[in-house]
Amino acid sequence: MRTIKYTNQVSLVFPSRSANEAFTRSAAAAFAAQLDPTLDELGDIKTAVSEAVTNAIVHAYPDSLGKVELKLRLYPGNELEIIVRDWGVGIPDIEKARTPLFTTGNEERSGMGFTIMESFMDSLKVKSAPGKGTTVTMRRRIALRAGGKV
Repeated sequence: MRTIKYTNQVSLVFPSRSANEAFTRSAAAAFAAQLDPTLDELGDIKTAVSEAVTNAIVHAYPDSLGKVELKLRLYPGNELEIIVRDWGVGIPDIEKARTPLFTTGNEERSGMGFTIMESFMDSLKVKSAPGKGTTVTMRRRIALRAGGKV
């Protein structure tokens, strides 16, 4: 199996403060703009990033500040990869965590984060280990527009 090399990448590391969620949404949208997405596609990307980053902020570090990384990569074929990683408490049961309406947060949490990410992205992978953190990897192919670049 041949590994496809990304054509561009950025990485942001930030403290798990809720104020940083809005910044990461904007950063992801700005990076994805290279692919000439529609406003709907940008909205989907921003929503998925918001859910993943919010999960890391709220659930990975429930009682302390920690480190979160957002990595954005472009691949040939107009594909965007979004990786959100934390080094927090981890997820003991990923399958259960991906069940709609399941949450480890308070009553303000809907438990729909992974479901929303999955609905806006072409693929969603979650890797986690208790006490070691979680990595969420999402991919989305952006449709080529008439006269667009390849």
